Amino acid sequence: RGGVRPFGIATLLAGFSEEGQPVLYQTDPAGTHSEWKAQVIGGRNAKSLREFLEKNWEEGLEEEKAVRMGVQALLEVVDSGAKNMEICVVRPGGGKAIMDEKDVDAIVKEIEAEAEEGKTSKPAEE
Repeated sequence: RGGVRPFGIATLLAGFSEEGQPVLYQTDPAGTHSEWKAQVIGGRNAKSLREFLEKNWEEGLEEEKAVRMGVQALLEVVDSGAKNMEICVVRPGGGKAIMDEKDVDAIVKEIEAEAEEGKTSKPAEE
């Protein structure tokens, strides 16, 4: 059957260069690849999440802040908080660690508390 398009996937590959610098590559179904500092793929909110990353990413981001930024982005598209998230931290030297759900949940609660605090601290409109 000619003309039937095969399945294709986009992937994000993370690691470190020989110099120890973090690298992130994206591949797409057409076979092209590109390097990014921060990136999202898939989903209906990819454009707004990409804009969020562009606004919040900064050179030399510490691991804790990078994880938090990733969780913040995921909270925009994931229901039920940490229950539906899996965070893998890639470290220099080939190390990687999947975060425990309780650790991700602590970050989620912190972000949600700050968001709630921001809502209540805004001056009321007259």
